[in-house]
Amino acid sequence: VGQTASTVLIFGESGCGKEVVADAIHRAGERRERPYICVNCAALEPNLLASELFGHEKGAFTGAHAARVGRFELAKNGTIFLDEIGDAEWSVQARLLRVLETHRYERLGSSESRYTDARVIAATNVNLEEAVREKRFREDLFHRLNVVSIVIPPLRAHLEDVPGMLDFFAEKCACEMKSKPIRFAPDAVALLRAYSWPGNVRELKNLVERCAVLADGGAIDARELLTLSPLTEPR
Repeated sequence: VGQTASTVLIFGESGCGKEVVADAIHRAGERRERPYICVNCAALEPNLLASELFGHEKGAFTGAHAARVGRFELAKNGTIFLDEIGDAEWSVQARLLRVLETHRYERLGSSESRYTDARVIAATNVNLEEAVREKRFREDLFHRLNVVSIVIPPLRAHLEDVPGMLDFFAEKCACEMKSKPIRFAPDAVALLRAYSWPGNVRELKNLVERCAVLADGGAIDARELLTLSPLTEPR
């Protein structure tokens, strides 16, 4: 997929690594030396998100004191990653559809059409087919985005990877903290392999970092693990 310019839609629960996969796709292709621009579609209200994506001219709306370059313009010849696309408002969805269909857009407050060749990768933890049925997401945009789809399983579906991930994040923390990597005793590893990880890989990463900061030294056993980082299942 990385060797193509095809649009990619990544599905997965929060914390399972959608952005990591998007970054890997970008780095696997010819655009790896070009810009890689990320936008969280859930973090901004519609007008601000449209401005973030497409830019705006001075005076386009209250507070627009100067012209601004949008993310599609910054992603020229590169990749734009639209995280949490399922949370984008209807008006922004319509603008995105036009970009995907024609590769053209206008800054807010301008009638000048601009061209973009940015490769689009989108991700969501929302069931978009259900959102389409409920009229919360445009069906035409869904089909435009869903050229190549990748489903990332939750961590609870591949618990056999937990020991390797513990070692990976322990090494990463040690590098950042300039210390020796922490180790987990077999009973602690068994406990973590039996956990359902509602926060997915993000939760595991945070647990390892917390243990690296607070552990007294030596291998962390199950008793110390539960003291340092209580494992709580969702209600």
